[in-house]
Amino acid sequence: MFLETIRSPGLAHLAYLVGDGDEAIAIDPPRDVERVLAAARAHGARVTHVLETHRNEDLVVGSPELAARTGATIHHGAALDFGYGVATEEGALFGAGDVVLSALETPGHTPESLSFVLRDRSTGQSPLAVFTGDALFVGEVGRTDLAGDEEEAAAALYASLHDKLLPLGDHVMIHPAHGAGSVCGEGMADRDVSTLGYERRHSPALQLDRAAFIARKKAERHVVPPYFREMEKLNLAGPPVLHHLPEAPALGLEAFDEAARSGARIVDVRSAEAHVGAAIPEALALPLSVLSAYAGWLLDPDRPVLLVAEDRAQVDEAVQRLARLGRTRVAGHLAGGMPTWETAGRPLRRLGLATVEDLRAQLEEAPGQILDVRKASEHDDARLPGSTHAFLGELPKKLGDGTLPKGRLVAFCGSGQRATVAASLLAAEGREVAVALGSMAAWQAKGHPTR
Repeated sequence: MFLETIRSPGLAHLAYLVGDGDEAIAIDPPRDVERVLAAARAHGARVTHVLETHRNEDLVVGSPELAARTGATIHHGAALDFGYGVATEEGALFGAGDVVLSALETPGHTPESLSFVLRDRSTGQSPLAVFTGDALFVGEVGRTDLAGDEEEAAAALYASLHDKLLPLGDHVMIHPAHGAGSVCGEGMADRDVSTLGYERRHSPALQLDRAAFIARKKAERHVVPPYFREMEKLNLAGPPVLHHLPEAPALGLEAFDEAARSGARIVDVRSAEAHVGAAIPEALALPLSVLSAYAGWLLDPDRPVLLVAEDRAQVDEAVQRLARLGRTRVAGHLAGGMPTWETAGRPLRRLGLATVEDLRAQLEEAPGQILDVRKASEHDDARLPGSTHAFLGELPKKLGDGTLPKGRLVAFCGSGQRATVAASLLAAEGREVAVALGSMAAWQAKGHPTR
């Protein structure tokens, strides 16, 4: 038997390939299926089934893509009317050599959610592991705010956890669809390994009775990005098969200019520090470290993208991450990167910098000019006294409605990455702005107080 985990950095998405002999089963594959195919080839196996634990909201599923490449059949829950694949109910079995996966209906996060219990017939009939989708994570349980009536969803999830999953046995390993950093839940442990027994004893949500569990879920504050609805529609109907990722050809200055004039958006995926130092004036900074988290918020799926990167490897990584979010209209990248732009004498934008000492002075003079673009939950946990909060994903709306403070702003976040994105948006609108590189991490490292 073999079991591979396929991780998608940035989205904290976890897909799996499990099998035995020359057969394999894929679970929740990402849209860039080459990694799944490579894992299958490494084991000398072919993918025969693709199993979906739920309709994903935060990414475009790769099931149709993988099925088109392999001839595998797709299986998903029966409680939603999918435009592809086979509706699957509890008790359905899927085999690959001595490996058997059995479906469990575990609604709550979504009404059609399934979990898949893994057994190895060569060693016995006891469950070895369970693929829990977004029902149960390491250290946390799934969201219940995305599928209609939240109280009903929370009650359904409680039943799924206590009546379906936990009774499988304390020894059973769990393999969730997401890890720490995912927008599909907060409080996940920063590791992928756990058992049902460990979660039963240590997961905060599993210590609660039914009423307290439902109350806790209803009280949660989650960000609901607008692109979630876009992903839901795509994943319900079945996303188009790409056959290959966009090529993103290298473009000389004239071709790059022409694409920009035609409406393509320039996106700089270099590091925050590189963008702060010298950038194309109208470019949106989206460093690879935050690209997956904010491309869905800030990029129109119908508007072509022009990439500015350090090298071809960075271009390819950006294309891969964008495709997972349905952003496949990549017109190309600037050949030679910023040196090509700079040596042609083109205009450059340099963003201001704010050190920890500058932040201290700003707090004394005009604290409201510090613009904290972190999530509301981060801001609630610890913030600079008097700072203004405006979540990064909603910053374009704030720019449009005129609710931001006037005058020079200092963009602030957890480490400086999101602050750089915010500063690029502000600068493109003609605002004077500085970036607090290091941001909260640097502030706390110096021992300064927060509220």
